[in-house]
Amino acid sequence: METLTLQERLLKVQTELKAPKGQFNSFGKYKYRNCEDILEAVKPLLAKYNLNLIITDAVQEVAGLAFINSTAKVFGSNDEPIVEVSAQAGIADRKGMDIAQSFGSSSSYARKYALNGLFLIDDTKDADATNDHSGGTTKPSKKESLPKSGVKFNKAKDYIKNGGNIDTIKTKYEVTKEVEQLLLK
Repeated sequence: METLTLQERLLKVQTELKAPKGQFNSFGKYKYRNCEDILEAVKPLLAKYNLNLIITDAVQEVAGLAFINSTAKVFGSNDEPIVEVSAQAGIADRKGMDIAQSFGSSSSYARKYALNGLFLIDDTKDADATNDHSGGTTKPSKKESLPKSGVKFNKAKDYIKNGGNIDTIKTKYEVTKEVEQLLLK
């Protein structure tokens, strides 16, 4: 049987790993994956390819900002290199959380992104990728979508034809790129 290097085994884990977004945020109406989802999916592959994973956290502070620095390390046998990736998450006062919960939340978040980096999990379509995590509540848009035809579309088209601005329409309606192009024709 062929012996694979650590990098070759890690590449196999990266290409075979399927970590679906098994969680659902009912407030924001989006699916996401958490650290636990990734760990559950990767453990069988680590065993299959004789790899070990260790995740460590360190609390750090820079310019008065406390954060968790999480490092995910993959290694095989003693004579093989260690591959590691780190990610950070700030620790802030979060409404309704005590200090331990705040640290735990930051740790989980930083670990998730360290694992994403190590195993090449693309989260660009995750809500976490676009969420500013400011702690404020964001409400889903309640604006009606502007259709690409019909009375409302025709009124919007006439408005623009008579010197109106597309941005004004966007304050009232959700406007897709396709509809915007049709309006500006």
